[in-house]
Amino acid sequence: MNFHRYPSTYVSHVQLAVENLERSLLFYRDILGFRVLEQSGSSAVLTADGVTPLVTLEQPDTIEPRNPRQTGLYHIAFLLPSRSDLADILQYFIQIGYPLQGASDHYVSEALYLADPEGNGIEIYADRSPDTWSWSEGQVGMATVALQADSLLHEATGRPWTAMPSGTIIGHIHLQVSELEKTEEFYSRGLGFETVARYGRQALFISTGKYHHHIGLNTWHSAGASAPGKHSAGLKWFTLMLPDEEARKQTVERLRQLHAPVEEEAGTVRTSDPNGIHLILQVQS
Repeated sequence: MNFHRYPSTYVSHVQLAVENLERSLLFYRDILGFRVLEQSGSSAVLTADGVTPLVTLEQPDTIEPRNPRQTGLYHIAFLLPSRSDLADILQYFIQIGYPLQGASDHYVSEALYLADPEGNGIEIYADRSPDTWSWSEGQVGMATVALQADSLLHEATGRPWTAMPSGTIIGHIHLQVSELEKTEEFYSRGLGFETVARYGRQALFISTGKYHHHIGLNTWHSAGASAPGKHSAGLKWFTLMLPDEEARKQTVERLRQLHAPVEEEAGTVRTSDPNGIHLILQVQS
């Protein structure tokens, strides 16, 4: 089952403000293997398939380092098409000696964790078959245990890593927020997500279509934190793909009932959550 197409609502595109565009390009293009779809003097749009934009990097004229204790990005999670792809990139990281921050088995998926040169968190993962996921009373069974690297590497193809597979997408985005009550109301009542995993008062995972999560939310490093300033590096916005125009109209109405900010201009709909995180609401074509 594909959880990143109609009728699901999912994250499709992320924009990051960076302090040094060329340094960031060296990471996303030359190390991870994304392709440049468009580039100007101050920005670059990255893709895996040569058509679909996944990440936009922009170096503004005025830029300040992001405070990691403020709200914003916890990590972008790139979903690879297969377990063998994950094995290949792990083998590649071992070969080039690139430092990983973690490697975990979450039962629903296997994941590698690292950071880009400006400290933005990156997860690269492969899903296990949804047939193996465990559900109880609407909650999906997830955990964080050590990745069995030897088992994973057994799946490696032996081919050199030259580029991100064309089927790579943004599987989910994980955000650090100041609190969860109003945040959950915004994403659930406003945007229509279901809470599928809850970890006390510190974290929750939400999705549509019974995915393990399209968005993660936590207060681990940001409880009570403020939003970054307008010149801060880090996450500027992310795009949610809604099923159709009617779904977007209904979403806008629900957001307005919650008194969330909504701007509509030239077919673009923008909003922001209670943590000052900006979203663009698009419709699947």
